[in-house]
Amino acid sequence: MFTLDPRSATPLVTQIVDGFRRMVEDGTLRAGTKLPSIRQFAATHEVSVYTVVDAYDRLVALGFFASRPHSGFFVRSRASGALAQTSTRGNYTFDSMWYMRRIFENRSLSSKPGCGWLPSEWLFGEGVRRSLRALATEGVDLGGYGEPKGYPPLRQLVRDLLAEHQVNANTDQVLLTQGSSQALDLAARRLVRAGDSVLVEEPGYANLLSSLRFLRARLVGAPRTPQGWDLEALEARVREHRPKVFFTQPRLQSPTGSSAQLAHLHRVLQLAEKYDFVIVENDIYVDLDPETRPSLASLDQLQRVVHIGSFSKTISPNIRVGYMAAQPDLLEELAQLKMLSGLTSSEFTERLAYGALVDGRWRKHVKHVRERLAEAHQRTAAQLLGLGFELFCEPEAGMLLWARHPAIANSAELAYKAAESDILLGPGHLFLTDLAPSPWLRFNVAFCTENVIAFLREELGAVQRQAA
Repeated sequence: MFTLDPRSATPLVTQIVDGFRRMVEDGTLRAGTKLPSIRQFAATHEVSVYTVVDAYDRLVALGFFASRPHSGFFVRSRASGALAQTSTRGNYTFDSMWYMRRIFENRSLSSKPGCGWLPSEWLFGEGVRRSLRALATEGVDLGGYGEPKGYPPLRQLVRDLLAEHQVNANTDQVLLTQGSSQALDLAARRLVRAGDSVLVEEPGYANLLSSLRFLRARLVGAPRTPQGWDLEALEARVREHRPKVFFTQPRLQSPTGSSAQLAHLHRVLQLAEKYDFVIVENDIYVDLDPETRPSLASLDQLQRVVHIGSFSKTISPNIRVGYMAAQPDLLEELAQLKMLSGLTSSEFTERLAYGALVDGRWRKHVKHVRERLAEAHQRTAAQLLGLGFELFCEPEAGMLLWARHPAIANSAELAYKAAESDILLGPGHLFLTDLAPSPWLRFNVAFCTENVIAFLREELGAVQRQAA
């Protein structure tokens, strides 16, 4: 084994990654060898458990380690190929905490086709500014805290928006949160305990997967399809693992962009009833969907479904305003947990969001964003197909496309090269339960500019020339 130097300028995480990588590359650790557990390594080397978690996650992402549920970490058989070779490059790392940390540290990158938000000029900035001017005129009291469940007029408005989508709830069933991330975190901390089996989509929402790993949940993947889910595999895994909760994103799902068909929604609700689990429905892209389609919450009327939404994707991610709706008793428990963890959310930003939503130009703005995204989807899909990519599906709505290329064995390596070219990509392993190297990439069509396509064309051309 290798030694760590806490006095070195090289971070401990990097020392661990480099040490194991050398041992794998020089044959000291052979494929199939079981690695020390995270706690064993941390105790032996007197470092934080979280440092070791970070390092092991990076080694999984880089293709050196494989994570096996209930068994631990093992040395992975190394792949070959032009884009399967892995190395750390520059100061960029794409580990399981990437969304929580790296993506914001790398915001200086000029092109962000791997991110999960809209460009600033696509957002409702003018509506927020009008709302801000109105608040300044009204002389809002900036002292004290807001209401525990959030600004009452906005909760009433959320109730009305839900009713437009056939979800009947009263205002007391609505809890405002600091974006959908806090809503998902509250649901996870209320419904999940360490060691619990939790059903998640595969591939799934990267932020959520990281949060559940932190809670030490046992992630059970439900394979996603262009129509929704692989229902046979989903039921088999529910029957085997008996999860307490299913976290899902039926509409314009991240990372695939797919939307579940009505028959799939009904079947998931039947399984929830049969096997007694709760469904947490993350519906943050509802405003970007030009189609009127049912949600799990509209079919279930919040009996087994916790419904989550957000205004970050269309108004502004900076104001951090989201919401959740649930049956009354559970909603009260979630509100108490919100108070325990952060007292109240910001009434000031909730008032800002409310002012933007009641602005007479709000619906016109949303319609315009949908039209721009449809055009961007058509253009980006054609460009990626022209480069030889395979698309998981073509949703023609929302922000996302999920694609892979036959020349790419491990998209993390391409992501490192892109970062050196001032481009932030979304490598596929971030969206998988086991963080295994993946050829898939998540593309945000709103950020797929010509320089991004040119970079992909150049890199793929170099691979083809090398193969020849």
